[in-house]
Amino acid sequence: MFTGIVEELGTVQRRDGCDLVIAATQVLEDVSLGASIAVNGCCLTVVEWDEGWWRAELSSETQSRTSLDRLVPGDPVNLERPVRLADRLGGHLVQGHVDAVGEVVVAAPDLVIRVPANLMRYLVEKGSVTVDGVSLTVVDVLADSFSVAVIPHTMSVTTLGVRQSGDPVNLEVDVMAKYAERLLVGYTGEVQQNDSGPTGVPRDA
Repeated sequence: MFTGIVEELGTVQRRDGCDLVIAATQVLEDVSLGASIAVNGCCLTVVEWDEGWWRAELSSETQSRTSLDRLVPGDPVNLERPVRLADRLGGHLVQGHVDAVGEVVVAAPDLVIRVPANLMRYLVEKGSVTVDGVSLTVVDVLADSFSVAVIPHTMSVTTLGVRQSGDPVNLEVDVMAKYAERLLVGYTGEVQQNDSGPTGVPRDA
């Protein structure tokens, strides 16, 4: 579980098929084999590391459901370690399970993201959403997109400061909204359809 508060901007060092090597320092301070680190909002497992870098293996599901398959050496990436029970919850509860890839329509600071139709129902004004692993508050919900206000600090310490119109971004909607919908199905009998099946709860990456 994560909070959507990016700890460090890492850099893609190497990409070889399913192998992804990232240069980083802060997130490696207490690293161990099998540890989880979120990369642009996608929870990955540390399979190897040394001073200044770590390696993860991308599953076929991750490659098909996230924007990580498009990373190339030199790309910056948002990094976050899992939250500890004693930590402050500075953002919101983030699973690191990407729901879909959105598209930047308008660049930050007044960021507008186009969203797949099956996710629009989870977005509400002043609700939470995760964009490339960054916890943000929805300003407006539009017909096929939503807007958020990105402050200068967030632009300087995350990839949102360099995202341009047309760029892909990983999206994770608020898991509480998905659980609420799932529970209500038992009372209403209504089943939402989407590309992941009849439950209305998309498969995570």
